[in-house]
Amino acid sequence: MAEKRAFAAGARAEWGQLVLKNSNILVTGGTGSFGNTFVPMTLAKYDPKRIVILSRDEMKQWEMAKKFAGDERVRFFIGDVRDKDRLYRALDGIDFVVHAAATKIVPTAEYNPFECVKTNINGAMNLVDACIDSGVKRVIALSTDKASSPANLYGATKLVSDKLFIAGNSYSGGEGARFAVVRYGNVMGSRGSVIPFFNSIKHQGSLPITDERMTRFMISLEQGVELVWHAFDDMEGGEIYVKKIPSMKVTDVARVIAPDARHEIVGIRPGEKLHEQMISEEDSYFTYEYPEHYKILPAINNWSSSPERIKDGKKVPDGFSYTSDNNPHWMSPNELRAWIDANEGKIGSI
Repeated sequence: MAEKRAFAAGARAEWGQLVLKNSNILVTGGTGSFGNTFVPMTLAKYDPKRIVILSRDEMKQWEMAKKFAGDERVRFFIGDVRDKDRLYRALDGIDFVVHAAATKIVPTAEYNPFECVKTNINGAMNLVDACIDSGVKRVIALSTDKASSPANLYGATKLVSDKLFIAGNSYSGGEGARFAVVRYGNVMGSRGSVIPFFNSIKHQGSLPITDERMTRFMISLEQGVELVWHAFDDMEGGEIYVKKIPSMKVTDVARVIAPDARHEIVGIRPGEKLHEQMISEEDSYFTYEYPEHYKILPAINNWSSSPERIKDGKKVPDGFSYTSDNNPHWMSPNELRAWIDANEGKIGSI
């Protein structure tokens, strides 16, 4: 038994050195903001054999393919996570999967609930089954702050999706595919987010503010990619990784982008939260803290007490929550201004 434990420890040490190198990676929904950042960063750092982009939008694939013209490591595959047969084809020879495909615009989900469920829940079920059957090694699913104590349909479907990926570890057995989740909030500069939106209308002289008290987490796409890398390297299966990131008041974001603009208070939209939450009080009983992130462990199968999953983590106090208004780390207006200046050409473009 001691020999087996020693071998397992050695295998994990080797894994940490080789993660993603010379591998085959599939990114579902890979033409979105995350995929457009993950692909070049991963090519540069890990030199995988190939990265396959699965998405249903041929025009976005056409535009993205131009950026990687001549690089045979990047492949494009038209398909939809709703189509299980197509997933099996896309997963042929794949070692690692990043699941970024989702219907994620809150109002769109509210007005098209059946379609949201088909993609976010049925699609997750299809992917779990297909990854297990195809011999995939590890899968990371992207989640959202809205999955924590959800107040809208999008968040509710992502909570279900998170639970499905966690349960996938039981379905796959001890030696099969491993599944974990990464969760983060507002991605700075991504398409449809607040910074490019305010930028696009600041010339009008006023900015719509839902509530003067509203706060949001702030994370860059690069930080999101690095969290996925860390999860691939660290995971045993079933963990939800939450990056420690700063918060800002939405009014401060508005003042940085348009210092002289008037703020028009328009009220909170249906399903919108005043503050983002990534770890709820109910999660606190299974949550551990690390220098740069938190890890929510699964409540099922006694995995929350697994030393392999806890590693060197420190248990958070019972009743702890991680929300954008109780965050000890805040981004200053000067820090946001510096980030905007450094990323001016990319904001809203991916």
